[in-house]
Amino acid sequence: MPRMYVKEYPWYSPWDTARRENGILAARLMLNAALTAPTTGGEDHTEGEIVWGDDELEAIARKMEDLSYSLKNKRVEDLLKYEAVMVRSSDCILFLGDYRARISPFDIDCGMCGGKEGCSYVYKRHRTAAGLIDPTDRNQGTTPVQGPLCLVRVNDMGYNIGSALWMANRLMVDCKPSFWMGVAAQKLGICKNSPLVVALPVATLAKNAYVDVNYDYHVTNMDRILDEVRKIAILPRQMGTDFRRYRVVREDETPSSEGEEE
Repeated sequence: MPRMYVKEYPWYSPWDTARRENGILAARLMLNAALTAPTTGGEDHTEGEIVWGDDELEAIARKMEDLSYSLKNKRVEDLLKYEAVMVRSSDCILFLGDYRARISPFDIDCGMCGGKEGCSYVYKRHRTAAGLIDPTDRNQGTTPVQGPLCLVRVNDMGYNIGSALWMANRLMVDCKPSFWMGVAAQKLGICKNSPLVVALPVATLAKNAYVDVNYDYHVTNMDRILDEVRKIAILPRQMGTDFRRYRVVREDETPSSEGEEE
């Protein structure tokens, strides 16, 4: 009879891998929910990627740690380092991007992007040809997002994210949207057509991986603490006595006389 045993610990054991696979299945359903969310004008505008695997998640976490020191912003530095720990605790990450927000404004001159000139505010600030924004112009500048973006498209992306989170809620998996995970993912080529990417990490752990975060979480997280416990367990074995040479004889026990000469 086919059977599946699921358990959270020890990590990457067969039963923990089964648990993680269930989290990936939840992310796939979340992606479907995002793709079917309402959109202005009924145009498709969303691209999504699901990333899982130890090496793949580690690459995203390390990129976030690199960014934490390069941005020179203490508040953002801590956020990046703490969320890097959350990446490593996740079963997988669903990334959602809007590939129309920069190169295809909705052209209704609503001014939501902050431009008094209407949509020309967006067009004038990007390289154009034949009245269209050049999609090959990827000059990122000094900001995490290459703006300005069409806010109609960005608002539509909010519906996508909300629908994905609604599905996570119904499937009873832990999830927390993250802007900075999305920034790191962009730099690794994930959702490469989108100027704005939001990450939705998914975890199926007994303790929600994304809340109740300690100060200095990049140092005080469970992986580091468990690793330090190993030191406590190993040091007494190296420095203590050997049970074979210092075995205590119980009061009711007499040494064996086997082999003794009469």
